[in-house]
Amino acid sequence: MNRALRYATVGAIAVSLLAGGSAAAFAAPQDLHAAQPVVATAPAAASLTAKASVNSVKAWQEFRISGTAKGITAGTKVTVQQKQGTKWVSLPAQTPVAKSGAYSVRVKLGIKGANQLRMAAGKTVSPVVSVTVR
Repeated sequence: MNRALRYATVGAIAVSLLAGGSAAAFAAPQDLHAAQPVVATAPAAASLTAKASVNSVKAWQEFRISGTAKGITAGTKVTVQQKQGTKWVSLPAQTPVAKSGAYSVRVKLGIKGANQLRMAAGKTVSPVVSVTVR
């Protein structure tokens, strides 16, 4: 087949494909007035609660922080954070969130005085819980 005939054939096929696609696009009925409005629902905001099992402990005495997680996938790890100066530092105490959304983690603290603690899962944090170490 010579070059001119090939170009003509390819051109004819391309035009028919483009025309067929356009015809299909124009053939679809478009009733803009009957369209239902699309309402996007925002996902529920993630939240954590936290409660310490005690208000005061001796240094290195174990206690628990328990709470619930809403809008957080089961199995996601929640980590205990302690305020040290002006920064929140993650402690090596973490636990996964249960299917029910509940969690409970064992904690031991050695810094004497009032300790401010919170739970964190990604950017979601709980309210601050205070535990005094004597």
